[in-house]
This record gives sequence, structure tokens and C-alpha cells, in this order.
Amino acid sequence: MKLPESFYTNTNVVHQAKCLLGKYLFTSIDDIITGGYIVETEAYNGVIDKASHAYGNRLTPRTQTMFMQGGITYVYLCYGIHEMFNVVTSVEGQPHAILIRAIQPTDGIDAMLYRRNMPDLKPNITKGPGSVAKALGISRAINAVSLQSDTIWIEDTGLSFKDEDIASVPRVGVDYAGIDALLPYRFYVKGNPYVSKPNK
Repeated sequence: MKLPESFYTNTNVVHQAKCLLGKYLFTSIDDIITGGYIVETEAYNGVIDKASHAYGNRLTPRTQTMFMQGGITYVYLCYGIHEMFNVVTSVEGQPHAILIRAIQPTDGIDAMLYRRNMPDLKPNITKGPGSVAKALGISRAINAVSLQSDTIWIEDTGLSFKDEDIASVPRVGVDYAGIDALLPYRFYVKGNPYVSKPNK
């Protein structure tokens, strides 16, 4: 069952980032369904979060998607190479987003291998946000698309993790955010091989 719209309008982005662990992310691109369950996320807490694209109410052609009502995709290009998929949450005007950093693939693995140009299934197929997007066929062509659509959606199948099985640690690659770089806004399933950068 798709997550209801009410899930995405919750205003506590940190809580929602943790809640997304174990939820299944699916895409249907060119009639090929691919997906898996989320094992790593990062919360970006809007205008007060120095690591967020929307920090200080920064409204640009790129960030305007973040200011829309939660329940849509926010896909952007990082370093000119990697597409990055985020879930927009909260209410209109409050630009919260959750970066999906890793999934454990379950559906359409052959298609994922083809998209990632990999001969065999290894954890790096969907380890890290750029890999997730490429494996699932996510690009900026589906930026601002509803997560209630038949193109991309998230399901709750009842899979969940206990608090002691979830790591809550600082985010990756946001050193520019100063003290906000230390916030424990990254969540991952401990011991999962698909997690991008487990803390030693």
C-alpha cells in the first residue's frame, strides 16, 4: 500500500527520515518496475538548516520544488554527474527534504544491473544516493512528481527496525554547513551491506 499523503505532510523531517527506513521505494520507468527497501536516509531541515539547499529561505528555480507541499520528488544534479533523489515533506512553504542514500534492491534487479552497467549483484548497485537514482532510473525528468503517481511511489509493507538497530549519525559531505554538519540527521540500518558509509 502506498504511503498516504498525510505521511508526507508531517512537519518533523528528522522523525520522518527515520520512519522511511524499511519502506519500499518503487519506480516504473519505461514500463519497467524496479525497487527495494530503504536502508539509509538523511534529513534536511529547511530554512534553519545550513546544509539544506533552502537554508535562509533560498528560493531558486532548483529549490522551488522543496517549497511545495510534501509528497513529491525533489531530484537534483550533484557535482554535474549524479542525480540525487529526495522526498519532499511538510506543508507548502516549509522546504523539508529527505535524501534517499541507499536501498536494498528486491524488484527488477536485472534492469538495475543494466542501468548500472554491472554484471553481478553487489552492494554498490544501490549504495549511495547517486547509485540509488541510477539503478531506479530516477532523473530530473521526474522532479516534482507526486509520490502517489504510477511513476514513483513508496509503500509500507510492515517492515520496520528497532531503535537499537538504527544508527543516528552526522550527514555525509556537508562540511560547509559548519556546526549543522554535526547534527545526527542521517539514519541507517546497522550492519546492512547496502549502507553507503557505515560509521566504524
